Amino acid sequence: MKDFFEGIEDLFELLLAPLDELRALELDSWFLANGLNWIFMAIGFLAFLYWMKQLKTFNDNNEENRESTSHSFLG
Repeated sequence: MKDFFEGIEDLFELLLAPLDELRALELDSWFLANGLNWIFMAIGFLAFLYWMKQLKTFNDNNEENRESTSHSFLG
């Protein structure tokens, strides 16, 4: 049983090695060490812009029912 858990340990040490390299890079360059975070923030920002564009498209087409009876909790 011990070998099984040591195998899992070895697997995750191998899979997470790039993150260890990023952690070591922090001493040299904070911006490069947080590159993965910058990528995720850029993806989130682009998704937000796309979402806002879609909301504007639906708003311009008057596809939303804006009557007070459209939602039971409003009226």
